[in-house]
Amino acid sequence: MSGYSCLVVEDSPMMRQLIVFALSRIKNMTVTEADDGIVGLKKLATDRFDLIITDINMPIMDGLKLVRKIRTDERHKNVPVIVITTEGSKEDRERAMALGASAYITKPIQAPQVIETVKELLKL
Repeated sequence: MSGYSCLVVEDSPMMRQLIVFALSRIKNMTVTEADDGIVGLKKLATDRFDLIITDINMPIMDGLKLVRKIRTDERHKNVPVIVITTEGSKEDRERAMALGASAYITKPIQAPQVIETVKELLKL
């Protein structure tokens, strides 16, 4: 088993660091970072990932557009996507899930919650 790869798409460096830190506690996890949806898509074009974590509110391309694009891409349409956002409303959650998000975590996030969700989705 060579391990897992995760793409973290988040425009806030502090938030990204927190997510990366949480993921660093999962064995054999390689993390690739992107600071917006466009950069995320470029990385998806060249690499394969086992998991994608994205924020919703980002400049240029938001997380929901990114989820939609991931779900229409043959290579990644079955990859679990975790949406992490400050948008805690039921509508936002439903919209993200309808677009194909696998899980939805509301900020402020806790590392154990992120780890738990990731392990669940990757069946670790």
